[in-house]
Amino acid sequence: MRAKRLLIVLAAVVTALLAGAVPASAHAALLKTDPAQNSVVATAPTAVTLGFSEGVLLSADSLRVLDPAGRPVQQGAAHHAPSGSDTATVALRAGLARGTYTVVWKAVSADSHPVSGAFTFSVGAPSKTSAVVPQEPAGGGAVGTLYGIGRCLAYAGFAVMVGVSVFLTVCWPRGAGLRVMQRLAVSGWAAMVVSTLALLLLRGAYADGAGLGKVADLGLLRSAVETRPGGALVARLLLLAAAAAFLSVLFGAYGRRDDPRERRDLAFGLGVGGAVIAVGIAATWAMAEHASVGIQPGVAMPVDVLHLLAVAVWLGGLAALVTALYRTAGVDRGAVRRFSRTAFGCVCVLVATGVYQSWRQVGSWHALTATAYGRLLLVKLGLVAVMVAVAGVSRRWTGRLAESARPIAEAEPTAVAEAEPEPSGDPARAAQLARQRAAIATARIRRARDADPARSGLRRSVLAEAAVAVAVLAVTTVLSGTEPGRAAQAAAGAGAVPAYQGPAFVTFPYDTGGPHGKGIAALHLDPARTGHNELHLELADPAGKPVDVPEVRVAFTLDGGARSGGAGAIGPLPVPLEHLDTGSWASTTVQLPLAGRWQVSVTVRTSDIDEVTETKEVTVG
Repeated sequence: MRAKRLLIVLAAVVTALLAGAVPASAHAALLKTDPAQNSVVATAPTAVTLGFSEGVLLSADSLRVLDPAGRPVQQGAAHHAPSGSDTATVALRAGLARGTYTVVWKAVSADSHPVSGAFTFSVGAPSKTSAVVPQEPAGGGAVGTLYGIGRCLAYAGFAVMVGVSVFLTVCWPRGAGLRVMQRLAVSGWAAMVVSTLALLLLRGAYADGAGLGKVADLGLLRSAVETRPGGALVARLLLLAAAAAFLSVLFGAYGRRDDPRERRDLAFGLGVGGAVIAVGIAATWAMAEHASVGIQPGVAMPVDVLHLLAVAVWLGGLAALVTALYRTAGVDRGAVRRFSRTAFGCVCVLVATGVYQSWRQVGSWHALTATAYGRLLLVKLGLVAVMVAVAGVSRRWTGRLAESARPIAEAEPTAVAEAEPEPSGDPARAAQLARQRAAIATARIRRARDADPARSGLRRSVLAEAAVAVAVLAVTTVLSGTEPGRAAQAAAGAGAVPAYQGPAFVTFPYDTGGPHGKGIAALHLDPARTGHNELHLELADPAGKPVDVPEVRVAFTLDGGARSGGAGAIGPLPVPLEHLDTGSWASTTVQLPLAGRWQVSVTVRTSDIDEVTETKEVTVG
């Protein structure tokens, strides 16, 4: 029960990690735009063109151009330019009026991750704009969180299904007859089926940046199936149907075979068929994610398949060994030693494939610490190092493991009790005696299992190894949704256009010079992007208690030098404030037409003559 409770806690931790994880970074970076971001052009353009760092998949509404009143002015659907799939364009209506126009874009990068953003340009001169940009980037929000949880569940299910199957066919064939081991393998298969179906349903809304209400949209589902990531998910479902047949033979005909020759022949067929299925399922990740884009994809995809298989055999085998040590009468020393050798081989494969993948995805030593991908990779490497150290402890316990004096049970304790003849007579009395015999048999088996100190030490070390493995799976899931370090640095070097800027929060002290004139102002601008924003302002005394003042004003100003492509300043743009509560003001009508480093001025008046204005810089993306 302790092992079960620990695994439940670890699963909750993984879910919390994924729920708090940031949305996937932009894997296809926006490198250039025509018209240029924040530029002021003399004549109205006939089209808007975006250039990305890699090929992108477009939908009909991937490019929307909004006039100062927020009305769409694009003509037709977004499409790839003749120069290639890394360029998107859309035509504009003729005769656009003067003012600031907002371009809202979204796409799916070649490695299956959605990207989105917004920028502005002006015709003739900048102006105010009421254009509304999406509050959530594509791949974010509740859909993004659920998609991340589904990805983690798919990885975990794959590891359990493959690892347990290898453990039972290579290391401990006798365990294939135990119901607890059968349930473990089937639970991995079921997790993969459920997660794959969920990912397929979520895929359209995830890539489109839509909310949960669009998950059941058949049009989005059809569009998702027609893409490479959607096709990979469909292929995974078909392979899981074949995996169901594999498991039925493994726990049916193979588990009941007593003749060594028949068992050996059936094991060979299961090994070949299972290997084909496992490679095929692993390829559904390799063909649609990081390995399929960038440098050397022809080498990277097979290497990625090997990496995934090694992870599954090692981590899933650990799950099988933990279950065997805690939930069965015991596992013999030969099986533990065979798994130890298998796990060592998996570690060797992981080191070789991991070094290549790290070089390919990170690209430089500097990117290990300068990019989110590199830092996550360092965390994963640290966790794997801890796993290897704990595995070394497990190997030492394996060497000390004494041969069990009693044979390994071929049935579960309840089955042993049920096999004894039941007394005739009162059925209720017979059932009571059967439960008593089951309890006695279970206690006897547990005492025999726990009598060997080496076996107890092995159980603890393997459980610790499995606990670290859960953390490794969580970090791997987040890592697979993060922009590779090589791509991030290449995009930065090419002057990539920023996508979405997060909310801005600034605090500063003020002193009007009069009685009770000192305090602290805190301003929160959300989402700190061009177009529509919301502003919240809090005033407090030096002790942190909210205070009201007779008057407070907020204004935004953009200097000409703080933006690209234009001359002269914009503003000050006053912000109408609504008093909400003591020391609290808000505005839901903040319109910022251009990206850049805006100066936000807060004027506080505490009496008829005591007033001060404080200014801070806020970056608007």
